Amino acid sequence: MADQIKVLVVDDSALARKILTGLLESDPEIKVIGTAENGETAIEMNNRLSPDVITLDIEMPVLDGLTALKRIIETNPKPVIMLSAYTQHGAEATFKALELGAVDFVPKPNSKESSWADVIGEQLRTKVKSVYRSKFIMAGEVLPSEKKQRVFEKKAESQKIVGIGTSTGGPTALIHIFQNIPKNFPSSILVVQHMPDGFTKAFSERLNALSNLRVKEAEDMDLITPGCGYVAPGDQHIFVEEIKSQRYVRLSKGEKVSGHRPSIDVLFNSLASTAGKNTIAVIMTGMGKDGAEGICKIKAAGGRTIAQDEDTSVVFGMNRVAIEKGGIHDVVPLSKIPEKIVEYI
Repeated sequence: MADQIKVLVVDDSALARKILTGLLESDPEIKVIGTAENGETAIEMNNRLSPDVITLDIEMPVLDGLTALKRIIETNPKPVIMLSAYTQHGAEATFKALELGAVDFVPKPNSKESSWADVIGEQLRTKVKSVYRSKFIMAGEVLPSEKKQRVFEKKAESQKIVGIGTSTGGPTALIHIFQNIPKNFPSSILVVQHMPDGFTKAFSERLNALSNLRVKEAEDMDLITPGCGYVAPGDQHIFVEEIKSQRYVRLSKGEKVSGHRPSIDVLFNSLASTAGKNTIAVIMTGMGKDGAEGICKIKAAGGRTIAQDEDTSVVFGMNRVAIEKGGIHDVVPLSKIPEKIVEYI
């Protein structure tokens, strides 16, 4: 097929390269045009073969994945999907890779061949096709320096609550938003980022280190407090419940909604019914339609709604559907989302 997506697979394990090649080529739209066992070979093959998408392991001899990624982005940038181990170290390295310019990641199963197809087969093929068809945005490309944000008075406290939903391309975009939330922020922020279990804790810690907010992986019955951010744990829905005039985080292992757990729609639906007009909802880059129905309910309840624009979205999917459904007040580039949130606070 002339229009097949050309993929370069990079992994130090010969078995992993074989499995990944088989998983990818089970889709007739995808063709693996080369495999590399380390970062040095990956850089050379990227320059020689010019793949459409690269899958890149992190832990490799000779030249590791993070160093190889940095050089690929600097010299011949391509959409890179990281293969990340289910460990704290693997998660931390993954978010470093996303900051360096990787567009997404897939968790790497253990060495048992049967588990690969079960755990990542469809996910990997979907993400390869998604990033190939999407707008590839290098790290920093659409993130101009922000003007100094206003600092809220310490005594300021708002009844408003911010909900943010995102997917493919979201981690880097969320880092930018949290870096630009001003000091003494008088509201709380709840986040649904489509991400596997085992990675959200490290991601929350990364956001906490980079932000003026106190950010954590959400726990059931957390009191929602101004100046704090709560990230939905992987594989659990997050929603808001009001008890005796206090708002609390609730978690659930309920069925997937809009194809996801956590689901943005679950969070947004709860905000529409509990916070209503005091909600500021943001829907960002990601494939599919999760969050579009919920953000329409928030708008109908009198809340304010913001969508990331197409030019700064890695995948203009969920936000596009929300716009088409008429659920959005403001469509703005990523760099303007923090100031728009502040304006509505």
